[in-house]
Amino acid sequence: MSEFRFEISAADGAARTGAIRTPRGDIRTPAFMPVGTAGSVKAMLPESVRETGADIILGNTYHLMLRPGAERVARLGGLHKFCGWEQPILTDSGGFQVMSLAQLRKITEEGVRFRSHIDGAEEFLSPERAMEIQGLLDSDIRMVLDECPAFGASEAEIEKSLALSMRWAARSKAAFGGGGACFGIVQGGVFPNLRERSAVELQAIDFDGYAVGGLAVGEGQSAMFETLEATVPHLPTDKPRYLMGVGKPDDIVGSVLRGIDMFDCVLPTRSGRNGQAFTWQGTLNLRNARHAEDTAPIDANCRCPACRKFTRAYLHHAVKANEIIASMLLTWHNLSFYQDLMTALREAVAAGRLASFARDFLGRYRAAVEEPEK
Repeated sequence: MSEFRFEISAADGAARTGAIRTPRGDIRTPAFMPVGTAGSVKAMLPESVRETGADIILGNTYHLMLRPGAERVARLGGLHKFCGWEQPILTDSGGFQVMSLAQLRKITEEGVRFRSHIDGAEEFLSPERAMEIQGLLDSDIRMVLDECPAFGASEAEIEKSLALSMRWAARSKAAFGGGGACFGIVQGGVFPNLRERSAVELQAIDFDGYAVGGLAVGEGQSAMFETLEATVPHLPTDKPRYLMGVGKPDDIVGSVLRGIDMFDCVLPTRSGRNGQAFTWQGTLNLRNARHAEDTAPIDANCRCPACRKFTRAYLHHAVKANEIIASMLLTWHNLSFYQDLMTALREAVAAGRLASFARDFLGRYRAAVEEPEK
């Protein structure tokens, strides 16, 4: 029996709930993966991340290859031991970061040559090297290297980029040495014909799971949902589907309705470091003066330390004073909220009431708008 399996326990429309079985533990789906780009989820201890309910975190090939280096991590026992996280880790291939962060990029059939955004050193990343790095990190789910064209590119430009990404996907799969799972990445911009073509070509290569990349880059939520509706029907029903870099709570609910199983996004951690808290009634800006003497918790029903032990007034003070504890507590709260949302989605799918859950949640969440800081 394969060490990596996807088991669906219930379905409700296009949505599914179940588990991805891995040697390092099960990943309950739909799943949200906190982002630990460089080997840590910012402002959190590994055990704190686990306490939020997370089954898996995400690391990044681009950042880890530059610092501290994949070979060093391998010598030190692999990424799990290095960062103190015993559960599954998914590593992105670094393609998006090469396009968004690296300097002086030169893309060829062989790969991409670029200069590090850290020290300007020349680096090279190919499909084979991306898979080698992820193998050295010993991650549980590894992503193929793809090209990520900028939002707004023409259909002709997207088609040319897609063809390169599909060739790189085949090379990535050939270089995959086992020891985990390998996911392909569907590209194609917002063009349904290109998304279908990408999905069909990736299935011919045969991956353990399929990600949808190139979204949440400026196209807007409606275009993103339309692209998912044009893409998901062309993906296999017995493999996990991962929407990369998404997103806001309402993005996640809408994407689960359309058949997505896995998500990652920096939003809950980045927002926590900037004084924003997510709740079932929308977001709170703890910098806002209206919280200065508010003795209520962020959410009376939340189990996180920020809500169990501290008031909005204290959190407002800590944020305004730039105290590190503010980042810690609000990040913990936001990750707890995201995991509670995933639990609620799994339960709604299992009970066959996802549509009503989504309608109620989205009605509350979208109606609540936090006023700007005063």
